[in-house]
Amino acid sequence: MVAKNGSPIAGAALAMEREAFRRLGERAIALAADHIADRPAQPAHRAVPLEKRRRILGEALPESGMDADAILDRLADDLLAYPFGNDHPRYFGYVVTAPAPIGVLADILARTANSPGGGEDHGGLYLHYAATRWVGELIGFPAEGGMGLLVPGGSTANLTGLAVARHVAAKADGWDVRAEGMQGGHRPMVLYATAEAHSCVRKSVELLGIGSANLRAVPTGADHRMDTAALKASIAADRAAGRRPFCVVASAGTVNTGAVDPLAEIADICAAEGIWLHVDGAYGAFGCVDPAMAPRYAGMERADSVALDPHKWLGVPVDCGCVLVRDGAAQRAAFSLVPDYLSGADAVDADTVRWPMEFGFDLTTPVRAAKLWAVIAHMGRKGVARMVTTHIAMARRLGALVAARAELELLAPVMLSVVCFRYRPAGWAADDGRLDKLNQAVVDALNADGTYHITPTRLEGRLCLRACLINYRTTDADVDGLPDHVAAIGAQVARQF
Repeated sequence: MVAKNGSPIAGAALAMEREAFRRLGERAIALAADHIADRPAQPAHRAVPLEKRRRILGEALPESGMDADAILDRLADDLLAYPFGNDHPRYFGYVVTAPAPIGVLADILARTANSPGGGEDHGGLYLHYAATRWVGELIGFPAEGGMGLLVPGGSTANLTGLAVARHVAAKADGWDVRAEGMQGGHRPMVLYATAEAHSCVRKSVELLGIGSANLRAVPTGADHRMDTAALKASIAADRAAGRRPFCVVASAGTVNTGAVDPLAEIADICAAEGIWLHVDGAYGAFGCVDPAMAPRYAGMERADSVALDPHKWLGVPVDCGCVLVRDGAAQRAAFSLVPDYLSGADAVDADTVRWPMEFGFDLTTPVRAAKLWAVIAHMGRKGVARMVTTHIAMARRLGALVAARAELELLAPVMLSVVCFRYRPAGWAADDGRLDKLNQAVVDALNADGTYHITPTRLEGRLCLRACLINYRTTDADVDGLPDHVAAIGAQVARQF
């Protein structure tokens, strides 16, 4: 292929004429539309067959380029035919949901422009600031003086917030963690969270050089929420031992049970102690838009930083995490590094809009804001509230159905859209040592059946079935059928014990 001026195109193998691209694009959209429409009638999940795995893994590098239609055929057969499962209305497993179609379309346009999201003067930069402000408005987090940053997911969002907390604590103590690192002989920093906190919290303290030995597991009550009296006692003990309490990670919806820590009480403690309050709301922060749940979130607006995952409950296509930091200047101080070849970072509007790369670790990123902006714009505040409220109502309905069956046992209060329960046949004692193996077998058989997909977890040492409802396509009928299905499979599996 040559350019219009007759010059050869360096990447001729990648170039494509307008009409060819249009035809292939229409075909790709047709495949996507059929996939979305057909998913409810398919199994929630099916494993990739062994022969297909071997073919993909062992395929030789082609010497000559493949035909574009053949490539779409392969992607349809090898990718769309074997999805993770989270795009199915009866997938109640990991906290990743079906992508909103408007978000998929927005992402196509963003990927077409292929603008680096880290900075420069382009449309994606302004969408970034608009979309993150909308996220803050949805959860009632103040925007004035703050910063919203879009990142791959909740793990990076939590890591970013905790990195700012570490920087601020060191500065308050008169030293520069960016210059000295964590090897300068200063008081050990200590962070507080419950055992229900996401595993990325531990990963973060390890990556930040704080060390998991300085991560305090604050006890929880029977409702799986942080015990604030125990938190205060732990802080006091660490201060007496010469350590430096610097951050509390409170959960606004744990992935295990949906528990929301007592945020207002924790905010009071952090304010009194001069400690950074970080709220992990990756899954559950958007639960506050349910009017009945809003009081439980009181205090979240007082946090210093909040981590969220719009690619969870909002249905934004993966990947799209977000961290909101109250003090944008502190976040910039913790991360900004502008080399000469990026000296245009101040050229946009340094008073109101700075390059996002100054507020986090990544430089080149996709424009995640397009799909986030599109999904929120498509639903509006009322649409978001209606969806979240419906999911919470569905979870309470499922909890009631579970509690009504003699052979099913609810193991945690239903707070948001997570329901934890187990199968316990008649005559089996609650402490029967076989129950864990039985329920693991129930999960395995249920997921192999394909009608539903759930994941197991452990609560107070007991293995249980965990159903998380965040899919915008899930109906009451999908939810109502789960207890009967679990009971039927449980009865079959129990005969083997």
